[in-house]
Amino acid sequence: MKPDLLPSERVRIQTEDFDLSAEVAALRAQDPRVGAICSFIGTVRDRTAGASGSISSMELEHYPGMTEKAIEAMIDQALARFDIYSARIVHRVGLLQPLDQIVLVAVSSAHRGMSFQACEFLMDYLKTQAPFWKKEQTPEGARWVDARVSDDVALARWGIAAANT
Repeated sequence: MKPDLLPSERVRIQTEDFDLSAEVAALRAQDPRVGAICSFIGTVRDRTAGASGSISSMELEHYPGMTEKAIEAMIDQALARFDIYSARIVHRVGLLQPLDQIVLVAVSSAHRGMSFQACEFLMDYLKTQAPFWKKEQTPEGARWVDARVSDDVALARWGIAAANT
């Protein structure tokens, strides 16, 4: 039986792309307990709210150390809330183009239900609370926006108070 992933293996913030197959293989490697893995990949769209609605690129920034610590804490919450074995989050920063992968959330468990719930919980947290900032390139020029999108309904479902209001 494989021990749970160490914190340093659970969260990576990086500029380079990631490989879903390699990440899932690492998450389940040598762990015969795993009966389900749920994954989510977020990608860069060519549309955004406001202005003309189109973007040609975006740049994501974070505070090294602080961002990883915040995401590690949310993985700890997911482990406490759901009957899961482990989770892995890879989040890209730097200059990204439409169609590029931005984020991977993958969760392992004995059964699919827990993996789905924990994956959605972690993605809702990343989208609303994780400390990332982005600069979008639009036809009107560049603009910095807080990458955390307030979604009070998603947060309330998990009992998390909105911090971005």
